[in-house]
Amino acid sequence: MKINKWTLGLAAVGLVSLASVAHAEEKTAMMTALSATTISGYVDTAMVWNPGTGNGNPPPFAFNAGKQDRFSLNSVDIKIAKPMEEGQWSSGYTVELMAGPDAPGVTGIAGSTGGSADIRQAYVSMRMPLGNGLDWQVGRWDNIIGYESTDSYKNPNWTRSYGYTLEPTEHTGVLASYKANDSLSLSVGAANTVTTGPINGVSPRAETKKAIVSLISLTAPESMGAIAGSALYGGIDYGPGAVTHDRTHLYVGATIKTPVKGLNLGAAWDSVNHMDVAGVDTGYATTYAAYISFKPGDDSKWSAHLRGEYGRGNALGALADAANGTAGNPLHKVIAVTGTLQYDLWANVISRVEVRWDHNAGSGGKTFGGPAPGTPGEINEIMVAANIVYKF
Repeated sequence: MKINKWTLGLAAVGLVSLASVAHAEEKTAMMTALSATTISGYVDTAMVWNPGTGNGNPPPFAFNAGKQDRFSLNSVDIKIAKPMEEGQWSSGYTVELMAGPDAPGVTGIAGSTGGSADIRQAYVSMRMPLGNGLDWQVGRWDNIIGYESTDSYKNPNWTRSYGYTLEPTEHTGVLASYKANDSLSLSVGAANTVTTGPINGVSPRAETKKAIVSLISLTAPESMGAIAGSALYGGIDYGPGAVTHDRTHLYVGATIKTPVKGLNLGAAWDSVNHMDVAGVDTGYATTYAAYISFKPGDDSKWSAHLRGEYGRGNALGALADAANGTAGNPLHKVIAVTGTLQYDLWANVISRVEVRWDHNAGSGGKTFGGPAPGTPGEINEIMVAANIVYKF
């Protein structure tokens, strides 16, 4: 603690106490630190109706199990962060907690089902003055590949695609990111495993074996007119998973601006080899998805979104078995179409209605619905849902 001569003089005649001065300085330092900290998050809820023969065998896309024909609290997310400043050697941190029924699929910790707050992200950010600035994240961070986000309100649709379902959501390791210019960004990192796993999950492979994750982003410059801001992404995750084989995940995605105001297109391709589900190597899976979104203006309260997708591979049946506690689900090909209408009437509230159709496109017959797991009764599954999210 540094005290100037004027303060020492006042203390000598009893007008102030050194203890009160020290307390004031500590309080000022604390307030200065807290003023740079941000707190944000959301509460995600839904109402779901599934007409049909029963709810025993729902389609195995992410976060769908246990939500049929009921009201649901999906997740509660709280994020505390200090963003990096513009300085050459700036630093910051992020701590994000996630709880609720969706959390185990993100945190890898089953305790989330009971409502405990589990760590989704926790990392230290650092910037090095190399070129335009080389950014580092050390700790646990969101997966960098994929068209859709874990935060549902950031996606055009409430329910997730099969491509998102195949992807890991978190990694524990170190990530380096560099923005070469307005058109080119690169990220590469090393992590314990390709799969999400618990906070410090390890692989049954050799202790020196680590996973590599990467992403390259290309953005169309302003000189390209109506399609300026369109982006092309490509990424690879490769390394140990929860099984004895290395897992490879390839991803290519695109967002495309159009000359029609408010009309945007998107596409995504995911391919995974040695997909590990519940600790078992289930082979491969490939998914294709196309997106159409329309919002008439920046200030418009409503928007409409359509997604079509096709997936195939043995991993789809394994995902269905893991979700339903069964074995031998014959789902190997699936087609899904999702339509979403969003209207934001209240401040900070996202409200939307969604209709989704899943269809078994393979030879497995009736794989959805039914009175109980293992006794499906439908080749098609229809879902009607209302999603309400409050952001703070």
